Amino acid sequence: MPRQDNITIARLGSTYAEWVKANPEIATHFRDALHELMSDAGITFDRVDVRVKTWTSLKEKARKLNEKGNPVYPDPWTDIKDIIGARVTVLHSTEIPAVQRLLADQFEVLRSVNKAEETRVSGGFGYGSHHLQVRVTDNSEGLEDYIGTVFEVQIRTVLQHAWAEFEHDIRYKRAAEAKTDPQVDRAFTLAAGLIELADQQFDQIASITNSHKQATPAEASDTTAELTPETLPGILTVYLGSQYPLSRATTYRFLNELLRIHGIERVDQLAELLNPADVEAVLHSIKSPFTPGQVRIVDDVLLNRFGTEHIERTWDAGNRPRERKLRLTRRLAKLRS
Repeated sequence: MPRQDNITIARLGSTYAEWVKANPEIATHFRDALHELMSDAGITFDRVDVRVKTWTSLKEKARKLNEKGNPVYPDPWTDIKDIIGARVTVLHSTEIPAVQRLLADQFEVLRSVNKAEETRVSGGFGYGSHHLQVRVTDNSEGLEDYIGTVFEVQIRTVLQHAWAEFEHDIRYKRAAEAKTDPQVDRAFTLAAGLIELADQQFDQIASITNSHKQATPAEASDTTAELTPETLPGILTVYLGSQYPLSRATTYRFLNELLRIHGIERVDQLAELLNPADVEAVLHSIKSPFTPGQVRIVDDVLLNRFGTEHIERTWDAGNRPRERKLRLTRRLAKLRS
């Protein structure tokens, strides 16, 4: 069979145009949902990016042929799974399995590929990333309007991402200008090996620093001490236990703001808020498929205690007030059901 005929491409273009027109904010919605998911689960991530494939890129991919000269994607709109593409960059590689488990909890995983492992099997160093194709289900919080939508998620460390972006720019974007010098190939391979070593050191640093974030006896026992973003992680570990992951460092300032809005400024006030019975009641009602991070569990306990007052007084806190108000409203409904 020859390359995709013009009728198939024209039909694809029409479907794509209608879909983009009907979903103008889909990239923003997916980015916000994934960002909140990572934050709630206590994942140490750098950023979440989501893009919708351009028509030029989609058309080029739809026309790809296999070794026999047949279309790789006979039905391109259905067969191409990365029309929506997300990328989660984490600070160290030990977070990658945690992101994979989290995505498996929230979405239906259709395919999972470890690109780094594929490269190692072939005996070299190079592109390091995990690719997952997933489908939105009715359990996918924040994406209720997109149930059934399939998209791709790439998970990388920040170092792997830097390597991949530079390599793509040199090897592919400039390929038409001149053939890549063999020295460049060797340099990229060497850099990939060094990045793998650097990621291992970052993992070790993260392990050491996380163990140091446990509260000292003085922090936990001085019940009149004022809460600060710096002391919250350790104090919460004492009162909640170590089963709840530490949240991103930047979110403890946000949590401190939430607590102060309700007049909770000292260790003893926080200890009273987080009594085991209330924490257990929240976990039982929310029934989250993943273990919430420290910031998420405290936010939920505040929501359970103060109800609509918590929504009215804190919905505009943080970077995404519109999304926060919707999520708090949904979570309160679960708590009250």
